[in-house]
Amino acid sequence: MSCPVHHSAGSGATETIVLDPLVGDLAGEGRALLAAGPIARVELPGGVPALAVTHHAEARRLLNDPRLVKDVRAWGAWQRGEISQDWPLIGLAAPPRSMLTVDGAEHRRLRAKTAQALTPRRVQLLRPGIERITAKLLDGLSAQPAGRPVDLKALFAYPLPMAVVSELMGIDPADQPKLRELYDEFFNTQTPPARVPAMLEELHDIFARTVAGKRARPGDDLTSALIGADEGGEPLTDDEVTNTLQLMVTAGHETTIALINNAVRGLLANPDQKARVRGGEIPWETVVEETLRWSSPTSHVLIRFATEDIPVGDQVIPKGEGLITSYVAIGWDEAQHGPDAERFDITRPTPIRHMSFGHGPHVCPGAPLSRLEGAVALPALFERFPDLTLAVPDGELRHRPNVTQNDLYELPVLLHGPTA
Repeated sequence: MSCPVHHSAGSGATETIVLDPLVGDLAGEGRALLAAGPIARVELPGGVPALAVTHHAEARRLLNDPRLVKDVRAWGAWQRGEISQDWPLIGLAAPPRSMLTVDGAEHRRLRAKTAQALTPRRVQLLRPGIERITAKLLDGLSAQPAGRPVDLKALFAYPLPMAVVSELMGIDPADQPKLRELYDEFFNTQTPPARVPAMLEELHDIFARTVAGKRARPGDDLTSALIGADEGGEPLTDDEVTNTLQLMVTAGHETTIALINNAVRGLLANPDQKARVRGGEIPWETVVEETLRWSSPTSHVLIRFATEDIPVGDQVIPKGEGLITSYVAIGWDEAQHGPDAERFDITRPTPIRHMSFGHGPHVCPGAPLSRLEGAVALPALFERFPDLTLAVPDGELRHRPNVTQNDLYELPVLLHGPTA
């Protein structure tokens, strides 16, 4: 690929924090961003310069600021031709037009269609299916050879949300293995640039084929509901349904994988807290919320663009600049969460107010589903395997090369604790 030209972000920040494409030290990166904030100058993989908001209060304001838009055409680097189509993060910075990438009336129209289809009642009706899928996966874990480490991500944390979101959206189960392969490439900063356009086309083709099938043979699924949604203006076109479907599947499984993985890590590192939640003293919903705050499923969200100069304290986000939201830092902001913000603690005396699903007009519409999956999966997992332990020290767990998702390669565990 042709890398963009480096230039000063003009924010008043002096140090550029290079986001590690291999994610060798996510916690250390979050601390550095927090210290450099509230607006930090960063470099994305491929040498792409941007700014990052890293403090809770400023992020809350900026995510509601109409001067920051999702339309990539407002990005100065894009206008100057500095961002190539084979940039590994192009699918996240400039994805197909959907409610994620538009603003104003167009965003409200697309969001209204999704809200009409993804109602709270539809989400709650998924609970029996989530319980069924969870039980099946736990049966599979129970059948693993005793005493051997198993990868909880591969056998539980990944297949659960993928199966749930596929069932919700009406995705053919036969497409799930290919989707996993493509999403591994989609989020990976090490995907060869020459592979990026073909990978994006293959993803689009799966979802376009799904939409065509549902238009011909509607079912009791969200894709069919999106096709038939009649509120908020004109019906969605096939392209709009396809892009919305792709957005929902992309966001709908990745966040829940990390939520389950990180909740397990937090509880296993704090056995006293695990005992209190398993004893019913603290609800599992609190575990979900503290996990989302402490180790956000999304490390950095790409990318909003300033349509005019935006003052932030004594700094300025210049017109045309790209701004990412660094949830890895925001969740540890002591001004919001107290001096022990880095600690996993489900006994916090104050309400856990985080923004890990976003804030403002673009808040994640799938957040209730992810929360529900966590609240079903986690108690079932620890009920089946109360002596579950990590098979390696937590410090040896490795992050995948993914600057946007808090994603582990694997989560090796012993289901019944260490053998004597």
